[in-house]
Amino acid sequence: MEEIAGDVIGFSDDGRGVQSDEMMLLAMQKAKSLNLPIVAHCEVNSLLNGGYIHDGVYAKAHNHKGICSMSEWAQIARDIELVKKTGVKYHVCHISTKESVDIIRKAKKEGVDITCETAPHYLILSDKDLKEDGVYKMNPPLRGEEDKKALIEGVLDGTIDMIATDHAPHSEEEKSKGLSGSVFGIVGIETAFQLMYTHFVKTGVLSMEKLLDLMVYNARKRFNIKEDLGFSVWDLDANYTIDPKDFLSKGKATPFAYETVYGVNLLTVVNGKVAYKK
Repeated sequence: MEEIAGDVIGFSDDGRGVQSDEMMLLAMQKAKSLNLPIVAHCEVNSLLNGGYIHDGVYAKAHNHKGICSMSEWAQIARDIELVKKTGVKYHVCHISTKESVDIIRKAKKEGVDITCETAPHYLILSDKDLKEDGVYKMNPPLRGEEDKKALIEGVLDGTIDMIATDHAPHSEEEKSKGLSGSVFGIVGIETAFQLMYTHFVKTGVLSMEKLLDLMVYNARKRFNIKEDLGFSVWDLDANYTIDPKDFLSKGKATPFAYETVYGVNLLTVVNGKVAYKK
């Protein structure tokens, strides 16, 4: 961690929750000494029991193995106690449960240095939208309706600081084996803003300014990301139908295929150079 501290914006376990309390404490102490955040994927392996979708109504109705909510929130609760001991900056990736929102809200009120994110699919879909298709399989899984409502409330009251894509591209073959056999992960980079704008700004739930804070500015502040010489140009009145065949990503798996959304990206400039032009 010391060797790479000058080249990174934080330290993450990236998709594999740290199971050992002692290891996480050690990592937090080291990150604190380097003044960099710990960015955590929270998942208790011993609670997974071979599950692959949320342990909710769809799993029970269709005889699927479920992933319980506690597998996420129990590790968040553990980490918060360690943050209190160490004072490290701490960020939770892609939260999906109502309990996670409640625990993080309480920690913030207690002055814990914690931020968190969720993703568009957890705010728009729930396990009642599941189909027997690998494009609906991601980790954490789509949770229940009550979880979705709690996440939206968390976005509105500031408990949730950021909207991330959790972009995880996989081949068509890897995602073609149904809910049980497909690998975890959906793509999100090419649809995240449009989905959030269509479902939340166009409907009056969020202001455009709040959405930009969630998708751009809050992350820059939290992770001390320097602004590049960049901008993007959008036609927010234009709509189109999401078609995975049009994605530039090699991954095409999205549960939002063929949904009509608003917001067409016309131009993106990064570091003074055109990165994308429609």
